[in-house]
Amino acid sequence: MSKVTVVGAGNVGATCANVLAVNEVANEVVLIDIKEGLAEGKAMDIMQTAQLMGFDTVVKGVTNDYSQTANSDVVIITSGLPRKPGMTREELIGVNAGIVKSVASNLLQYSPDAIIIVVSNPMDTMAYLTLKALGLPRNRVIGMGGALDSARLKYFLSQALKCNANDVEGFVIGGHGDTTMIPLTCFATYKGVPVDKLLSPEELEQVVKNTMVGGATLTSLLGTSAWMAPGAAASSVAEAVIKDQKKMIPCSAHLEGEYGMNDITIGVPCVIGRNGIEKICEFNLPQSELDKLAASEAAVRKTTSVLYEIKAL
Repeated sequence: MSKVTVVGAGNVGATCANVLAVNEVANEVVLIDIKEGLAEGKAMDIMQTAQLMGFDTVVKGVTNDYSQTANSDVVIITSGLPRKPGMTREELIGVNAGIVKSVASNLLQYSPDAIIIVVSNPMDTMAYLTLKALGLPRNRVIGMGGALDSARLKYFLSQALKCNANDVEGFVIGGHGDTTMIPLTCFATYKGVPVDKLLSPEELEQVVKNTMVGGATLTSLLGTSAWMAPGAAASSVAEAVIKDQKKMIPCSAHLEGEYGMNDITIGVPCVIGRNGIEKICEFNLPQSELDKLAASEAAVRKTTSVLYEIKAL
């Protein structure tokens, strides 16, 4: 029997729970939220599609009762506030740090061996906070960002190539942000053929630009943050853990010397399996990409340093 808890029944959390259920990733999915009745309503809505969609996963919604999350194999944290007009970066990090730390502590009280997937923003910083505040081994805390950014890269590559996205491989490393992510088109392929042999430098540059503003583009179109792809990305990482898939998924991981970095949580290619991050894959990057990674590292460190400034750690 497998169990996944999703914290936060907003758009991303509810979508994640729905994808987990439809794909039958786990036997049970618990959706938990602080707002009375929200998780229960979303869970009931999902369960009323079970016969229509043909899945057997049981989705349960609860309000702030962490005892219902007991013995979860994986917990996915989507809770936190978006940045509001007039709110400083420090204020946003302070609010979300308090939420994420409290949530993670409550979850571990009932599921002490769970693998934690962090979705809350700023994601690299929140993953770092979760790891440090709870004293967990680094394999057990996974930041979801790279899985989402890589899915967006493959979408934009498929659009440029006019092909099926499932035939495209490619990944994104670095910080999970518009200016800090690094789409590695140098490693991207279409049915094994390097994409730089199929697309012009100008076309590839446009793919990179589209990927980097992928989230902002959707926010401008929707009037709010995206939720379909983020929810599905978190579900895919959870599935790799639950089913011990040993998939290489770019995730925000805590580095201890890899890529020349220490004491930072940032996006790199990882092998994800039953034990969480089972391997961090180091690739020989071109100097141009190494320079971008150094700039991304500096930006992520600057954001993460706020945790110490506000004494969240």
